[in-house]
Amino acid sequence: MENRATVLIVDDTPENIDVLAGILRNDYKLQVARNGDMALKIVAKANKPDLILLDIMMPGIDGFEVCRRLKEDLSTRHIPVIFVTAKISPADELRGLELGAVDYITKPVSPPVVKVRVKTQLALYNQNRELDRKVKEQTDVINTTRLQIIQRLGRAAEYKDNETGMHVIRMSYYSRILGLAAGMSERDADILMNAAPMHDIGKIGIPDRVLQKPGKLDAEEWEIMQSHAVIGGEILGEGDSSELLELARTVALTHHEKWNGKGYPNGLAGEDIPIEGRIVAIADVFDALTCERPYKKAWPVEKAIELLESEAGVHFDPKLVPLFIEALPEILEVKEQFKESLEE
Repeated sequence: MENRATVLIVDDTPENIDVLAGILRNDYKLQVARNGDMALKIVAKANKPDLILLDIMMPGIDGFEVCRRLKEDLSTRHIPVIFVTAKISPADELRGLELGAVDYITKPVSPPVVKVRVKTQLALYNQNRELDRKVKEQTDVINTTRLQIIQRLGRAAEYKDNETGMHVIRMSYYSRILGLAAGMSERDADILMNAAPMHDIGKIGIPDRVLQKPGKLDAEEWEIMQSHAVIGGEILGEGDSSELLELARTVALTHHEKWNGKGYPNGLAGEDIPIEGRIVAIADVFDALTCERPYKKAWPVEKAIELLESEAGVHFDPKLVPLFIEALPEILEVKEQFKESLEE
């Protein structure tokens, strides 16, 4: 019985419900509603029916309105609706189909017709659900592979710059945490997290003599180094149909801009800098400061926080810095989880 499909019967006449229930009870689990309001309340629950048999002429909310509301709701629009009614003029039939109903059964009902049409629509529904499952499964595989490629490319840029690659993982999580604290939705924060690893992809195009120079860069070398932001934007492309890659390009181009307008490559200032770039700037600098490298010692977290506070309104967005500090316990959990071998 647990594996049987559930059919919701909606009709204001008890005798009609009894007839349909008598036809279907041996093959399906049944739910019953005496009016449109009750039907919508039943469907709003977690255990939704697999199919709805819906009368049109009911007091209060009629069947057409019930169907319209069901098809407007993303959580119920997939449930097949069959109208069961004596009202079957061509105009009524067309209206029902336009609202999203899959079929009509006329009253008085014929038991064999009811059984066949319910069985047919449930079979189609199950086929569509299986197809949706397979499409989602393949889409998840594609998205996972794409994200892995993006993360690995981001780490490749870091390996070219230093001997570790976990920086891009940590700062990506920091960016997500700060994005949520700044009011981003879960979806937007996840996209930012997955775009952030590409922030320094342009370093791939910087000559090793500049990128790996142990001493201070001269003016010409610094100009070359700064070009990695533009190179990153060019690598990631412009006008790409992928929301993820478009955001990755934005981050690559803007995470070295400064709140006071003295950053690069375009000298953007304040809120002219996309918020994603402002978020990644904080996450990137904090992680770079607090992690040990072959060529430097790690700063204490307290000292790094002092720098963020002193640079709020200068380098960094003054509203984002306090949010980052408030989220520090969660930030430090990520730091510990993805620590470098050099820090062990």
